[in-house]
Amino acid sequence: MCGIAGVFGVGNEQDAKSIVSNMIGKLKHRGPDAEGMYSDELIALGHRRLAIIDLSDDSNQPFYSDDGRYVLVFNGEIYNYKQLRDELTYPFRTNSDTEVVLASYQKWGAECCAKFNGMFAFAVWDTKEKTLFMARDRVGIKPLYFYNSKDRFVFSSEIRSLLSSEIVPKKINSDALLDYLRYQTVHAPQTIIDGVEILPAGHYLTISQDEVATGQYWNLLDNHIRHDPRLSADEFKFEIRNRLKRSVERRLVSDVPFGAFLSGGIDSSIVVGMMRESGINELKTFSVTFEEEEFSEAKYARLIAEKFETDHHEIKQTPEDFLRELPNALSSMDHPSGDGPNTYVVSKATKEAGVTMALSGLGGDELFAGYDIFKRSYELESKKYLNSFPKLFRQLGGAAYKTLRPTVAAQKVNEILKGDHIHFEYTYPVSRQVMLDHELINLVHRDLLPENAVFRHINAQLGVGSSGIKLPVLSKVSYSEITTYMENVLLRDSDQMSMAHALEIRVPFLDHELLEYVFAIPDAIKYPHYPKKLLVESVGDLLPNEVVHRPKMGFTFPWEKWMKNEMKTYCEERIMSFADREQIRGSKIKSYWNLFLRGSGKIQWSKIWFIVVLENWLSENEVR
Repeated sequence: MCGIAGVFGVGNEQDAKSIVSNMIGKLKHRGPDAEGMYSDELIALGHRRLAIIDLSDDSNQPFYSDDGRYVLVFNGEIYNYKQLRDELTYPFRTNSDTEVVLASYQKWGAECCAKFNGMFAFAVWDTKEKTLFMARDRVGIKPLYFYNSKDRFVFSSEIRSLLSSEIVPKKINSDALLDYLRYQTVHAPQTIIDGVEILPAGHYLTISQDEVATGQYWNLLDNHIRHDPRLSADEFKFEIRNRLKRSVERRLVSDVPFGAFLSGGIDSSIVVGMMRESGINELKTFSVTFEEEEFSEAKYARLIAEKFETDHHEIKQTPEDFLRELPNALSSMDHPSGDGPNTYVVSKATKEAGVTMALSGLGGDELFAGYDIFKRSYELESKKYLNSFPKLFRQLGGAAYKTLRPTVAAQKVNEILKGDHIHFEYTYPVSRQVMLDHELINLVHRDLLPENAVFRHINAQLGVGSSGIKLPVLSKVSYSEITTYMENVLLRDSDQMSMAHALEIRVPFLDHELLEYVFAIPDAIKYPHYPKKLLVESVGDLLPNEVVHRPKMGFTFPWEKWMKNEMKTYCEERIMSFADREQIRGSKIKSYWNLFLRGSGKIQWSKIWFIVVLENWLSENEVR
């Protein structure tokens, strides 16, 4: 796991080297083990290494092909590299997956991406054709940002590294700002910085002096398995267990100490159990615990740790501990997000315990219908008859419901009922919004809001209503969760918060062979009558009943109290700074803050906090 950066088209080799030197200096936390650079008259490439496989200096990067034609900078891990190595006729000089990536590109070109099982972002410079090839893994586990001006193309693993190049203007993307205010994140390919894009998951770029061309090598909609309708539930469960176990086994390839995050929930517990089944004898597990026993998952994590005899580490947190660590977590953000500090805390403790790689249960909820939104969306599909009512009647009904039940959920029901259609493609984007459009239009200097990014994405990929792709409802929710919330919030947070401590996180539930198999399983088999029923029944007796059927945990940190007391000055300074930005109606955001301080139920802490996080990031990075 590493950090990569490069600049193409500077024209002066010394200038290019100086630019990339600054950029990889900003990536030191991602790769503390080694630093390297390549440059010629057209390009400079830089690399910071976190050594995981083949720890020798021979595997340092940039990495050169045997004939010297190709130069590679690579961030990630290829889990099937040994199998690919056997397919390649190549004079290998290391035991690294890095060399397999380069040899694969040399043989198959862009098609190599579809052969990789892993997480990756890499760039290959062809010294003969003078072209740069870049690619990103199927689901977007590893980031790759770029900026393309008229005469220069610059890329990096992090936005802050791009900004240090002094090529990228530190200017906010106005439409992306509104996307963030809607969803507390910005959806690919846009970022919060004007002109900076993130290469979408499953895509590649080819850059030459004449053009920048993009392509897509994988999309879950085109690659999932079309199941035989005669398959029984037991047949599905048997195959799910086999694929999940293979996925875990692939992710155990490492030349450094490793462990697993163990929350005590279903997903992380299954990962730990399967690591044991795969023959791992000395296994370290890590969980964040709280003193408030009624809210803490500690007893469930201990139960799993005892069952599988792991060396278990509890990271006991009080709200005060978390509060002290919060400024460091916020400063580690490479792109603003309303979430993420939890991953920062557990990653820090895991690294301090001598572990460099850890497995995580991330992705289980998205694939096996673990969120409430799956059931809600399924139920909404049965209410399509509401489309037959005149829109005015639906609007009146929604308004009445919101008045009777002044909750966030009721506000979203009202938004759905007053929309043009009650179809998944319209209802899902509303269900995930943090700030609804009627609130947003009052906060910004815009007469018309840009199209909702989540709606635009779902409409483009799934279609709308009866003319859309025919998929089970739960599969539509899975696709939307994986390609919006997971890709643009969970995976981004996981990467930036773990790599702040040079810790690699691997995610078995996002193995593409498992995704492709589970994705379109019929709703009748996948429906979560209890949490992730299909997943639980697929792993048999691996989990104790206490973990599967435990009561729902309700712990949250006392954010409202902090923001009104210990963190009041911190928050107020950033709210007032945000109010001064030209896109924002300053009086409105100040009014929001004052209503919150007075205890108005209309303004929850979460609608203030993610703005504080945004302004903190913009200010720290001097973005105008």
